[in-house]
Amino acid sequence: MSTTLFEQVGGWPTLQQVHKIFYDKVYAHPWLGKFFAGHDQQVIEDRQTSFMADKMGSPESYPGKEIRLVHETMYITPELFDIREGLLDEALRESGVADELRERWLRIDGAFRNKIVKESEASMYNNDWQYKKPIIIPKP
Repeated sequence: MSTTLFEQVGGWPTLQQVHKIFYDKVYAHPWLGKFFAGHDQQVIEDRQTSFMADKMGSPESYPGKEIRLVHETMYITPELFDIREGLLDEALRESGVADELRERWLRIDGAFRNKIVKESEASMYNNDWQYKKPIIIPKP
């Protein structure tokens, strides 16, 4: 009988630990942290844990918004996504997630890249949500 990635990584405790370490890094980052200013870190950690648990085969479904909608007004560049991915990789390693499972986790996470990364500021206005004020954070 095959187990899910959710079960193989250690379920909720591991996801919660990884996301705590990850968001400590994100909130402390001089560029990424600005996206989360004014947002309760625990709430963000819980959402990400629920989202990834669902994508890894947890029996509980993610009740939140679709990922593209959550990030639609954020100008997230390929460089920002790469930085984020590096911080997640660090958090997975620090949490002791086995290499093969870490790589699978990163592949799942990376599969959402094209839903949140924008190649240019102008690309943010090629959607039906253009009336919303975009969040553009310059490099520190």
